[in-house]
Amino acid sequence: MLFVRPGRLSDLDTLARMAHAARPVLHSLPHDRRELEARVALSEDSFRADVDFPGEEFYLFVLEDSATGKLLGTASIVAAAGYAEPFHVFRNDALIHASRELHVNRKIHALTMSHELTGKSRLAGFYIDRSASGVGDAAAQLLSRARMMYIAANRRRFTPEVFSLLLGVTDEAGTSPFWEAVGRKFFGRDFAQIEIASGGRSRTFIAEVMPTYPLYVPLLPEQAQRVIGEPNEKALLSYDIHLEEGFEPDRFVDIFDAGPVLAAQVDRSACVTFNETRTVRESSASAAAAEGARAYLVSSHRDGEFRCVLAELPSERSLAAPLDGSARAALDVVHGDTVRCVPLHRGAFHAEEGEADDAYLRSISTHQSGDRR
Repeated sequence: MLFVRPGRLSDLDTLARMAHAARPVLHSLPHDRRELEARVALSEDSFRADVDFPGEEFYLFVLEDSATGKLLGTASIVAAAGYAEPFHVFRNDALIHASRELHVNRKIHALTMSHELTGKSRLAGFYIDRSASGVGDAAAQLLSRARMMYIAANRRRFTPEVFSLLLGVTDEAGTSPFWEAVGRKFFGRDFAQIEIASGGRSRTFIAEVMPTYPLYVPLLPEQAQRVIGEPNEKALLSYDIHLEEGFEPDRFVDIFDAGPVLAAQVDRSACVTFNETRTVRESSASAAAAEGARAYLVSSHRDGEFRCVLAELPSERSLAAPLDGSARAALDVVHGDTVRCVPLHRGAFHAEEGEADDAYLRSISTHQSGDRR
């Protein structure tokens, strides 16, 4: 069974391989082994810390196959983006240019450098090995949304609003039309070089080099205009997963490739809105997957150790969570423990009330990476 848990220093070798395999680069997994070790150690300290409000904490999660012990992916949460230095994005603005004499009144789309996301909690560093056997869209849902299950259960550790920065459009060679039209003009370097150096959009040199005045979008090449706010093909799966959780496109885009920023109020997220607390009951695999059961995200905090799995549970409102042996072992729970349960699909939840939401059930294609660095 696949399950999500906090990353550990004992995972360092596998995480190092993931860091080098991920394309584009994951800022949450530095290539330098000593930096990576420090990052994982920070995560361990963050999970153990008694936190009253978000600060410099960093939470690293891994997707593990309980049958083999193999790690198949990783994802993370940054408690406060830009904690040490401002977090830079472009804000979509509309500037009015008017002249009474000429009877002209025009609204012009412009991009303005902004620090407004600084201090907000951020989902980041999503990577999953889609080449591994048994790793499909459901596994990606589990890995990505387990983070929101953790946030929902640990509200004081995070801000009321959470955001995620998705990959922007690039061609097969990794060239970004937006970077070529904007970033290269100021940095004079390739997109990949600055991507590695940027450290997650919180480096001082960004403010030193990027324009402080608004960029007038109509003056950009048409190809660059078209990709503003559009997700990369590799991020379409992640985009849909975020929508399932309740994220929506915000008024910001990435400063390098113009990828979309998605944001959600934690109180309105699926993992809070549709949360049910159930009591674990021992069950066989066949009984757990009985007719009428639906897929649920199920998480536990036994002895403070967070775990999350996907399990088939009865769709009717119930106080019980019948789990088979593999699910109980993965969650490290026993008969009588309580777990947090959230329907995997909003549409399935609404269907019980006659409000099926087919928009969330559209087919999604197979991709490797999702929310950025």
